[in-house]
Amino acid sequence: MSETTKNWAIFLAAGVCVAAGVYGFYHFAESAMALRMLMVLAGLLAGAGVAYASAPGKDFLQFARESVDEGKKVAWPTRKETVQMTLIVFAFAVIMAIFLFAVDTSIGYIIQWLTKRG
Repeated sequence: MSETTKNWAIFLAAGVCVAAGVYGFYHFAESAMALRMLMVLAGLLAGAGVAYASAPGKDFLQFARESVDEGKKVAWPTRKETVQMTLIVFAFAVIMAIFLFAVDTSIGYIIQWLTKRG
């Protein structure tokens, strides 16, 4: 069996696990909602566990770990910087709204003036 066929079979099995969880959610409609949600969660976890068995699944998990490590290296802004930048963006949006309103109103008056003359 080729590696590609093996990976497709693994992903198909993972899809079946997820589908089984969703099927359980609807099939046991008379059960408590918490139990039904646990069925879906179990299906998702089982599907993720099965998908991890494939080479692309392991590559994805490695990529996710490296992404988290890179996220830790980012210089995140302080709360003060975040608030300041948010206020600047908000002020700019208000100024642009006023400017566009003035331009739109002016053009409207000009067109109205031109059409009344003709």
